[in-house]
This record gives sequence, C-alpha cells and structure tokens, in this order.
Amino acid sequence: MVQTHPRKLLVVISEAVIERQLVADARSLGALGYTVVDVRGGGVHGDHDGEWDVDRSIELQLVCTAEVADRIAEHVLQRYARHYRVTLYLSDVGVFRAERF
Repeated sequence: MVQTHPRKLLVVISEAVIERQLVADARSLGALGYTVVDVRGGGVHGDHDGEWDVDRSIELQLVCTAEVADRIAEHVLQRYARHYRVTLYLSDVGVFRAERF
C-alpha cells in the first residue's frame, strides 16, 4: 500500500467578490496551493443561484498542514465573516506527496 501523509482540507465558501483577497491571504499565511470552484446553494442567508455577479459564490479548497489551516481559518473568520457570507469546514485527508502540501 502506498504511504499517505496526514493533512487538512480547509474549505471556504464565500462571496466571489472576495476571491482574490482570500487567495492572496491564504498564500501569505502558508498555503502552497489552492483550488477555486464556482458554486450555488442556499442556507441561512437564503438561496444564491449566481445569476447576478453580486450573487456569485465560490468554494476555495486548501489542502495544508493543521497549523496552516488553523491560521487561515482564524484569519478568514476575523477579517471576512462579519461583512460577507462565509462558511468554513475542515476535514482530515491523506496525501500521497507530502512536499506539495
């Protein structure tokens, strides 16, 4: 069996308008890479179908060490959560090439 290495998957779902800022912040806080996906959905803030630019949402996926995930999550909650729709969740993952994360 191929060896895996423990990492965290931090997912940030937010308004698309702050995508560039989120990515820049994540990189400066230690993320080595990221994936961004356009998403639609609904929740406590209502339904967001993304038909209008101001209604678009993105999902920022970061695979990183636990320390980096904690730094990024704390920063996002402090800087953005009060002013934007932001959802975060964290999962345990195993990666095959540890040096990339």
